[in-house]
Amino acid sequence: MNDLPKKDQLYELIRANPFISQQELADQLRLSRSAVAGHIASLIRDRRLLGRAYVLPGARPIACIGAANIDRKLRPEAPLVMGTSNPARQHESFGGVARNIAENLARLGAPVSLTTAIGDDASGRALLADAEAAGIDTGGAVKVASACSGTYTAVLDAAGEMVVALADMALYDVLTPALMASRRRAAAALTVADLNLPADTVAALLAEARVDGATLVLVAVSQPKMARLPQDLHGLRLLILNEGELAARAGAPVDSEGALAAACAALQAQGARDVIVTRGGGGVCFTSGGSVRHLAAAPAHIVDVTGAGDAFAAAVCWSLFQGDDDLELACRRGLKLSAMTLACDQTVCPTLDADSLLDVGAADAPQPFNALYQE
Repeated sequence: MNDLPKKDQLYELIRANPFISQQELADQLRLSRSAVAGHIASLIRDRRLLGRAYVLPGARPIACIGAANIDRKLRPEAPLVMGTSNPARQHESFGGVARNIAENLARLGAPVSLTTAIGDDASGRALLADAEAAGIDTGGAVKVASACSGTYTAVLDAAGEMVVALADMALYDVLTPALMASRRRAAAALTVADLNLPADTVAALLAEARVDGATLVLVAVSQPKMARLPQDLHGLRLLILNEGELAARAGAPVDSEGALAAACAALQAQGARDVIVTRGGGGVCFTSGGSVRHLAAAPAHIVDVTGAGDAFAAAVCWSLFQGDDDLELACRRGLKLSAMTLACDQTVCPTLDADSLLDVGAADAPQPFNALYQE
């Protein structure tokens, strides 16, 4: 290989390890990192790599299915006073759980597709253009005539924490099993779907996973939409949800170690292989065999909480996509990316790249689960 031009040597190293970092490439080829970046840009122009570096032609994508909408965040200039008008600043960006996960994955260098529904309006066109610019395949998107694209409006407090959010997501009810079957979807290495989808469609995805053995991850979006999760979860590799959503599924509070563990065990008895429960500043719990383990949240400077949960889910999916079945490592990566997202004012961290999670290890043991609910 040493007789090849540097660009071809670099290409062969990426073929051998699509997740190799730019620094590792620079070290092995005795090049500067800027020279490596230049060669990668040239390989992308030559279509020998696709998307954001590291994506090889023919790679099976991660299929993201669910919401892509306009996010509006309103933040007051002073502490909120209920029942009156509050001076505030508005920020508008592209959002939606499935779309946010897809953009995070694309920035991490994974091949990714997005199946969603948009309105026949300027917002919908802008959503698709932005996704395509990020390297996301939007060929499976559905355009709904005479409809507005979905919106999510969050009211934050002065510290950036959400006070209330309003979601107009009825548009995604058009993503029925019949329509989904008619859309172009490449065979996926992993499918991640959010619960903005109709219940029948979620059930169809589960049935499909049972038949073909595909890896399916479901991501909850709110407590009311937990009603869209079928009772039979066989075929589900992983369910990601928060404590409130877990309580909604269980039909009882999960305010103790025993209650949370029992609720997770019930989901596994219904067919889910694993469950991750996010707890905000309290870290995450995840199933491990017949037990539940806990990881503390990574230290974070909170600027804006919007998108942090989606970033966590994306990092977990990225870790599974690499063929690493270590759920603890996946959660550690999720916590790191969530902290990065909390520290910026955008829904997807703009500094995210394929090197961001490669240094995350599993060096520290998870905390004892029985310490979770101690004061």
